[in-house]
Amino acid sequence: MSRASFRSVALAISWRSIHNFLTNPALLVPSLIFPLFFFSAFAGGLSSVSKVPDFNFPNGYTAFQFVFVVLQSAAFGGVFTGFGIARDFESGFGQRWLLSAPRRGAIVVGYMLAALFRSFVVWTLLTAIALIAGMDVGGSGVDLFGLYALGLIVNMAASLWATGVALRIRSIQGGPAMQIPVFLVLFLAPVYVPLNLLQGWIHSVAKLNPATAFLQAGRGFISGDPTSVLLAFGLAIALVALFSLWARGGLRSAESAS
Repeated sequence: MSRASFRSVALAISWRSIHNFLTNPALLVPSLIFPLFFFSAFAGGLSSVSKVPDFNFPNGYTAFQFVFVVLQSAAFGGVFTGFGIARDFESGFGQRWLLSAPRRGAIVVGYMLAALFRSFVVWTLLTAIALIAGMDVGGSGVDLFGLYALGLIVNMAASLWATGVALRIRSIQGGPAMQIPVFLVLFLAPVYVPLNLLQGWIHSVAKLNPATAFLQAGRGFISGDPTSVLLAFGLAIALVALFSLWARGGLRSAESAS
């Protein structure tokens, strides 16, 4: 494969990843089913939680959990991209990308574009179903844009984290190392009830968890009462910057091994 420009390599990688995602049921179906399953299980099966004293979210439990599922799908969309990178290196495609890219950062950008596309597909379906189910949205279009913008940055951070792991291990066996930390961060946040209703050690952990700020900001957007916006976006951007360095180190590891 001849050496190509940064843009050409990034677009080629993103198009290949998107094509694989849309044409491979093993990739497409779980990406769509899991968020819908979590949404129906949490918003439907746990809706009685909203009757707990001091549960003061004004737009109901469906909207409360919708925010979590949007951010969760954003994060795991990035993790699944790391799985794709690992598969590409196992098959030898990753080494071909390294040889063709004059600037290796194009490889990371290409996979991140594919992760963003994956999130757009999931969010479109999820939002349509939530609205059909009667979700109460208190925020305006601008507020919802804020929620999805925050989700995009979370997706980027998770993609960079998973990319750094995948480029170091270069095997699908590294999947747990990509997935488990993200899972723990998400579920050690106020998922089912607001932060003020958590007790014990989980409350102490959740207060320091960046995912808590993401959820509070997202729920503020959907209720039309934005809160913790600067904190949430600041933390998300800081994670992107930090994991960019992590992904760059992964590229160097992959280069030295090739």
